[in-house]
Amino acid sequence: MNASEILAAVNAGEDKDWEFKSAKGGLPGSLWHTYSAMANTDGGVIVLGVREANSGFEIHGIDDVERMEKDLWNTINNRSKISANLCVNHDIRIVTVSGRQVLVVQVPRANRRQRPVFTGQNPLEGTYRRQNDGDYLCSRQEVGRMLADQAEQPADSEILEGFSLDDLDQPSLDQYRNRFASRSPVHPWLKADNRGLLEKLGGWRTDRATGHEGLTVAGLLMFGKDDAIRDPSAVPQYHIDYRERLSSDPQVRWTDRVWPDGTWTANLFQFFERAYPRVVRDLRIPFQLASQQEVSLFQRHDDTIVHEAIREAFVNALIHADYRGQGGIVIERYRDRLEFSNPGTLLLGIDQILKGAVSECRNRTLQGMFAMLGYGEKAGSGIDKIRQGWASQKWRWPQIQELQRPDRVRLVLPMVSLLPEESVGRLRTASGDNLRGLSAREVQALVTADLEGIVTNQRLQQFSSDHPTDITRLLQDLVGKGHLVKDGGQFSSMLEGQRRDVRCGHDGDQSQDGTVMETLLCI
Repeated sequence: MNASEILAAVNAGEDKDWEFKSAKGGLPGSLWHTYSAMANTDGGVIVLGVREANSGFEIHGIDDVERMEKDLWNTINNRSKISANLCVNHDIRIVTVSGRQVLVVQVPRANRRQRPVFTGQNPLEGTYRRQNDGDYLCSRQEVGRMLADQAEQPADSEILEGFSLDDLDQPSLDQYRNRFASRSPVHPWLKADNRGLLEKLGGWRTDRATGHEGLTVAGLLMFGKDDAIRDPSAVPQYHIDYRERLSSDPQVRWTDRVWPDGTWTANLFQFFERAYPRVVRDLRIPFQLASQQEVSLFQRHDDTIVHEAIREAFVNALIHADYRGQGGIVIERYRDRLEFSNPGTLLLGIDQILKGAVSECRNRTLQGMFAMLGYGEKAGSGIDKIRQGWASQKWRWPQIQELQRPDRVRLVLPMVSLLPEESVGRLRTASGDNLRGLSAREVQALVTADLEGIVTNQRLQQFSSDHPTDITRLLQDLVGKGHLVKDGGQFSSMLEGQRRDVRCGHDGDQSQDGTVMETLLCI
């Protein structure tokens, strides 16, 4: 973190990733609320020595900055003050900005084993999360879900008391066996009976410590009867829903829907079997002939890289969901995009998600069940498949949105061009010759704001390798030229009233307070 980056951030103002504090009288108590909030969200930067002024923020510096740095290290390592020190030496530094010294704290995102990071000694009273440019105290339910995610044992491997093989849908188990056999005809697990196959898959488990055995959460979710799945002793919040919205008639709510309406057995396997063909139906993808070795029930001649990407997205929503959360699995198909939404939070940081090769799954048993059919690989390569599929069509970059209250993760797959003619035409009409003088990066920023409602530094980082400081300057320049309007860390188009409603992820399944955490990322 250098002086120019700090200056650019101060000029832009506070947002989810940046917090400025005066610290004139020493370390402010609110520093640790922000530290907790950023650690439990996506990380961020706290700058001490910057005060709020009438026109924004200004740097006043810290007189005895070395002493404050020492106090900060002492406090951050005091377990009675803060539950975990996530920082290493280079995360806390003294930087000279405009001739004044400030103290910069770069807060990493806590991993699932470190969350919740809390102030004081009680996580129920001192756990915070970041929302826009503020910190809010987490509810008991939010803290409870963080604590549950710490466990090494997958959530879906829990043995259910009082459930038996009679709670499973036999046709579902038979169909799964047939799908498994079509992909791996000589697999040794296929020789086992239903109970034996379930044990191999993790759907039936024996606790070695107690000797207790029984049906697992994963076994019930994948193959169970829907009334058994929703039993208060099992997964009472369980809900799955495919909604197709292809009509331009506002009176038509959806053109097709698959949900637990009592006409079918609504477990995860049957949901995938019914909904996936509808998701990919009539996709306008160029015909690609597969090699003879690739042709099977699950990879046909017309099974393109886009189909593979959509399957990965579908299965990811099922295996990463927190089935204790609100809202259930919701998959929506629009004319210009697909949306996959599931309850829970991201278990990996953004950088790790983009790099791939690391797999963190909330429901590892379900992941294994789908992997036996060739879906939801454990190598962390699913993100790459989605990225490659969308790049093959030159469609706009996919987005992941992490929502709060309730916690949900939404993957949006836009099926529109990176630079749609309609959007560029609107910009050209509004800006005239002013558009001619803009760079390709600036035009991309304006198109993103036009199509998605807002554009942020994080979002543009996914379109290029430009430094975040350079992107901040680009956005500020577009504000100065009258193309964008600034609101905190977000920028919106001057064409707000003219933009057609193709804002990916801004309708349908919203969080209760309408807040979308800006984890809008290209994957």
